Amino acid sequence: MRLLIKKIILWFAAVLITLGASVYQRMTGPTYPKDITLRFDSEIYRFDLPRSHGGNTDCPVEIELPKEFTGKIIYRRYPTKDNWDTISMYRNNSTLLAYLPAQPPAGKLEYHLKLEKDGVPVALNLKQNIVVRFKGEVPVWALIPHVFFMFFAMLWSNATGLQAATGISAYKRNTLITVILLMIGGLILGPIVQKYAFGAFWTGWPFGEDLTDNKVLLSVIIWLVALFANRKKERKWLVIVAAVFLFAIYMIPHSMRGSELDYDSGNVITGLILLFTFKRMKIRK
Repeated sequence: MRLLIKKIILWFAAVLITLGASVYQRMTGPTYPKDITLRFDSEIYRFDLPRSHGGNTDCPVEIELPKEFTGKIIYRRYPTKDNWDTISMYRNNSTLLAYLPAQPPAGKLEYHLKLEKDGVPVALNLKQNIVVRFKGEVPVWALIPHVFFMFFAMLWSNATGLQAATGISAYKRNTLITVILLMIGGLILGPIVQKYAFGAFWTGWPFGEDLTDNKVLLSVIIWLVALFANRKKERKWLVIVAAVFLFAIYMIPHSMRGSELDYDSGNVITGLILLFTFKRMKIRK
């Protein structure tokens, strides 16, 4: 009975850890909508600005503000030194709406807003432009299973690591389950999703430096080492290391240093070259 209670507590802890990590990823990921809080005339307004758009349509930018507000979007291709373009937002009932022009898969636009209320400029106090990345439309049959398997791979990894750390023998069986979930979600469904989104199955090592692909590959390798090392002899510490490693890389925001279209060459790039474009994101004065 005590063992059963212990297992339940460990699984409950694993669920909490996994959910917490998922929320953290959503809050820090570079493709999730940017939360904006606007304080003006003793009022507080909140809205989201898109940082990712799927399909071959223009990207809607829609913010809910009172009718006294008007707005414009200043944008250009990213990362380039193109001249800035301006789109006036039009009112649709209680919202201001405009569309950023569609880009090829992995193409990006950087943009910011200029708002006015009754003709008075409204400061958003954003230090950087918002960058939105465009991607191809990913079918539901590929996306949902990918998310499902990756979530449960993380859950099983956390539970297995906790079991190994507390001496519960089920960690051996769950190590195998973790590897299976991770391989299906990361090495089978992941490349399918990426092919639809950015036109390539794999952009990690040895073909590229896509951080998401590489961290999945490293996780699978480390979990495979832990699996085979525990076949004939208990090496629980390897399972703990694998679980901690997967959790650590899960904390790296999803899509960080991901695919990006080079508008000059027409090629999709990944990896370290993206780190040198940060300085181009400053708000235009």
